[in-house]
Amino acid sequence: MLKEERLKIILREINLHNKVLSTDLSELLQVSEDTVRRDLKELTEAGLVTKVHGGAISNSLVTPFQQQETVYGSEAKKVIAEKAISLLKKDQVILIEGGTTIQAFAKVTPKNLNLHFFTISPQTAIALAENNDAIVNTIGGRLHKDSYLHTGADVVNQLKDIRANICVLGANGFSAEQGLSDIDWEIVQAKKAMIQSSKTTVVMCISEKLNSNRKFIVSSIEQIDYLITELPADSPFLEPYRKVGVKIL
Repeated sequence: MLKEERLKIILREINLHNKVLSTDLSELLQVSEDTVRRDLKELTEAGLVTKVHGGAISNSLVTPFQQQETVYGSEAKKVIAEKAISLLKKDQVILIEGGTTIQAFAKVTPKNLNLHFFTISPQTAIALAENNDAIVNTIGGRLHKDSYLHTGADVVNQLKDIRANICVLGANGFSAEQGLSDIDWEIVQAKKAMIQSSKTTVVMCISEKLNSNRKFIVSSIEQIDYLITELPADSPFLEPYRKVGVKIL
């Protein structure tokens, strides 16, 4: 594989998943971790990604308040956000995390529904507060430097006291076989607690991320009630998820 092709694949993986590990890229590309580290250094020096310990993260996480138009897959994420509005009802309690797809949703949530949001993401809290008249609560804990999410035992304990109508999650990896997955253990624990505290779980995921699995399982596919993508709900590509009982929007 030529270096230019390798760099394109690395850049796509980082923009798609927001964070990737050097070990995963090494396995994907069938090259040494030293080669991956050199590639990440080059992409960082070019201003395309940000190298962190063990891998790299998307610049959308480093500059969290950038305009949505500069985010990877922004048009698809806007479509997903608009679809998700149909699940909102008056007086609901909603658990919501972070990420660029979630922020797109936060920016279009309707007013006058007396919604009550709890979030582990300071970014999501600000987006909701700026664009909505809902009550917005942040669940505090240690701030995860790569994802800007609050994680840790304090977060999990606070989530146990909440009884939410809906939990809205983004996806790092999602498949009909493995369900929802992620690469960070602490984030996985926070998301598990969010699901356990909610009656209904909604996953927002651009279609490029579907049929991919990450190292740690957040939930089985049976725990997911709704999947929202930018594709038409009757798309044949989504048939594996319909077959296992997930409702598609």
